[in-house]
Amino acid sequence: MTGCCLAACSPGRGLTPVPAYDPIQYRLGTDDEVRLMTYGQDQLTSDFRIDSAGNIDVPLLGDVHASGLTTRELGQSITASLRQKAILRDAKIAVQVTAYRLVSVIGEVEHPGQYAYQPGMTLLSAIAAAGGFTYRSWERYAYAIRQEGGNTVTGLLYPQNFVKPGDVIKVYERHF
Repeated sequence: MTGCCLAACSPGRGLTPVPAYDPIQYRLGTDDEVRLMTYGQDQLTSDFRIDSAGNIDVPLLGDVHASGLTTRELGQSITASLRQKAILRDAKIAVQVTAYRLVSVIGEVEHPGQYAYQPGMTLLSAIAAAGGFTYRSWERYAYAIRQEGGNTVTGLLYPQNFVKPGDVIKVYERHF
């Protein structure tokens, strides 16, 4: 490939970056695991996995919608339901994420697969979790598939960009 400029030979040329993700604004989603802690009511403290419909099945309440909410919003929703149904008058619920959705890393990494999302995870730390780059890797950016507001978006992620739980990342092969 003589006479090939970097832009013309770059994998993924023409793609734009995926929308930025702010890990501080974390919203719960399918397959997240949460712990509901009910202060003063240890028998109501338990762990739950968010199902494919976006719900958790809370004893005494039934299905409670959780997907798309922050942990604070979910706690407030459950507190309100417990008060409304007169189950607990002074309910105090705290919600903690105990296991995050997975991030898939494929392509030119040492150990392609699915890895647990960690708060603040960047593209570079996701690649490190997958064993790092292979010697054939294009290291400047990667291709990403991301869910945004019920839609699937595709584009580029740069090493310092935050990964979103559920992202599928493909590390391109470098052409010599």
